[in-house]
Amino acid sequence: MPNLTLTPKPITIAAGESTSVSGLLLVPPKATACYVLAHGAGAGMTHSFLVNVAAELYARNIATLRYQFPYMEAKSKRPDPPKLAQATVRAAVKEAARLLPELPLLAGGKSFEGRMTSQAQAAEPLPGVRALIFLGFPLHAAGKPSRERGAHLSEIRIPMLFLQGTRDALADLTELEPLVASLAKRATLKLFSDADHSFHVPVRTGRKDADVLAEMMDVFAAFVSKTLTRQPQIACE
Repeated sequence: MPNLTLTPKPITIAAGESTSVSGLLLVPPKATACYVLAHGAGAGMTHSFLVNVAAELYARNIATLRYQFPYMEAKSKRPDPPKLAQATVRAAVKEAARLLPELPLLAGGKSFEGRMTSQAQAAEPLPGVRALIFLGFPLHAAGKPSRERGAHLSEIRIPMLFLQGTRDALADLTELEPLVASLAKRATLKLFSDADHSFHVPVRTGRKDADVLAEMMDVFAAFVSKTLTRQPQIACE
């Protein structure tokens, strides 16, 4: 089990001329990469899920930079508009590169803010980012299956890993699987049986949420190891 008493380093990230957000940097002694980790809508960087993700990745020699978005800093329930959210993603990536210039970068995160990361990458590649990793990609609203919110993914030219629960109400598999398949070698989808959007599994399965998370992070680490042996950019399929 990872050490859940790890103490990350608090940092401040300039997200614009008059905007700054908080961040938490956790770097293992033998770090091989840094994951710039965005929180989900309505749950900031200190949410237990992200704390556990950071600890699991620390145990696998992957650093994390968790960070807040402006609306979360302001204790607002309304997410930032895409332009501001994407600017915040860019600022966090830039700060990670400044703090850890020797490490290759990965970016992504949980749910909505993970999608803001992919939108930022699609609009203009994030400097130094070698791959995107999504912890539950929100493809559509609950009960309204659609691929529209994933259309921008076709503009991304770096590897992507989608970690998804089979019971995720925001990513119906009849929509998600064809979308990922359309991205060809750029995208990898890993499904976790019985897990919902929060990667919670029912008691009846005989598994615990911690078991699912450990399995996810094993897949994450293997993907990172494989990706870092490749060139920073891959050709469009």
